[in-house]
Amino acid sequence: MKVRYVGTTFGFGIDGLTNHKIYNCIAIESPFLRVIDDSGEDYLYSAINPGEFEGESEGYWEIINDNKNRDLFKLMNTNKK
Repeated sequence: MKVRYVGTTFGFGIDGLTNHKIYNCIAIESPFLRVIDDSGEDYLYSAINPGEFEGESEGYWEIINDNKNRDLFKLMNTNKK
């Protein structure tokens, strides 16, 4: 599965997410996505409001490639605010 992060860049290439970058999503652990981030390691990020843990983030994911069961689509549309 692949997702694009849209929001404020944070971590600056160390252990964060970059605006408009496409990431591999290796697992869904509802309500989180396990994503290979800029560090090259896998971390959990909110499926609905990804970003830094401190404070509110205005970021979101765009689905680039879902699995055949459409699990990303289901998770993101079930848990919307």
